[in-house]
Amino acid sequence: MKAAVRDRYGSVDVVEVREVDRPQPTDDQVLVRVRAASVNRADLDALGPKPAFARLFMGVRAPRAPGLGLDVAGEVEAVGPKATRFKVGDRVFADAYLYRSGAFAEYACAREKAFLPIPVGLTFEEAATLPHSAVLAVQGLRLRGGRTIKAGDRILIDGASGNVGPFAVQIAKALGAEVTGVARTEKLDFVRSLGADHVIDYTTTDYTKGGERYDWILDTDSHHSVLAIRRVLNPGGVYVTLGGTARTILAAMLLGLVVSRLSGKHMGLLIWWKPFNPPDVATVTDLMAAGSVKPAIDRRYPLAEVADALRWVDDGRARGKVIVLP
Repeated sequence: MKAAVRDRYGSVDVVEVREVDRPQPTDDQVLVRVRAASVNRADLDALGPKPAFARLFMGVRAPRAPGLGLDVAGEVEAVGPKATRFKVGDRVFADAYLYRSGAFAEYACAREKAFLPIPVGLTFEEAATLPHSAVLAVQGLRLRGGRTIKAGDRILIDGASGNVGPFAVQIAKALGAEVTGVARTEKLDFVRSLGADHVIDYTTTDYTKGGERYDWILDTDSHHSVLAIRRVLNPGGVYVTLGGTARTILAAMLLGLVVSRLSGKHMGLLIWWKPFNPPDVATVTDLMAAGSVKPAIDRRYPLAEVADALRWVDDGRARGKVIVLP
């Protein structure tokens, strides 16, 4: 089969599409014929890797798992002898984060618990946009203890036009929040089209220096200090970041903990993330069925051009999700 792989760390230039052995399902595994995959910022972070200390988990000198791609949607091609949840022909989707990635390929293989059935009415492309980004959006708008946003809250989504942001904007609006989206100049109309009540152009305006205050800030890629963000949170407000550089991640984890205890505001990294958590997947698909959430698909690339798909996202040009089609 054809698959996107990389043997070393680096830029998008290290990604190649090669002929590799097609995996065979064993035990409780299922083999899925990939019909659609989608690009996430996490796919790009894995190339560097970013943050650099991720090498401790991914391989110090070179990546232990050469495959790439998290979001996968397709049809079951074969099942292992101990697999009981699916049969050949079933439509399934998954976040391959915990299963050595590999969605940018003609076939993907993982334990059957990695997959969920694609709800009736969803296309493969729509399903492929959801597993990683949409679940992050749901969990980024909910704290570990269960507290979430409520109707009337003032919510700011920093990075509203990328992978997670468009889902977060729509979910927050569905819950009755007043939403401000932060994006670059040429994407502001796109963010408005998602339902955002207000937009901020980060190329001209630093929201941490303005007079507006928010009940909840979801930051998809940290670029501001915790202390600067604290100033624009209402009493009891929440700031959740999904990632950033090693410095901003450590600041969110360590300084965020201190600031939280001293100020009564919750500030920190989304360390309670549960990849492809079934109840959160159901939350998104229910909102889609109700018409409150619609995946924003920007572009489609064939598998042979997966490096171009990654570059498009890496350059910050994508408005929503980019699809890869085997």
